[in-house]
Amino acid sequence: QLQLVESGGGLVQPGGSLRLSCAASGFTKDYYAIGWFRQAPGKEREVVSVISSSDNSTYYADSVKGRFTISRDNAKNTVYLQMNSLKPEEAAVYYCAAETRGYDPINQYEYGYWGQGTQVTVST
Repeated sequence: QLQLVESGGGLVQPGGSLRLSCAASGFTKDYYAIGWFRQAPGKEREVVSVISSSDNSTYYADSVKGRFTISRDNAKNTVYLQMNSLKPEEAAVYYCAAETRGYDPINQYEYGYWGQGTQVTVST
């Protein structure tokens, strides 16, 4: 079974940067995309970015376009999320997930495997 482990979260000042990693292990063939999601206290979980497992096509939420970059290292079975110019309101638990239905990769309900999340805090 597929396992996902996030890392790279932590404390960063407003305007700072972090790079999150999502490492996949186990059976890594039965998914169509890897997505990054975030959930802040009192808010719904939202999609941040998605990368296809086949052609590396990408999706970004409007709020992060131009600041975040998703990428993949196939040799390491790892997906990264480079986050620049972070804002305080973007403090959240960030999750990576594997899309298993192959239909709508920006719909969180398409994702069958989830990591445990990594905390990102944006504060002075």
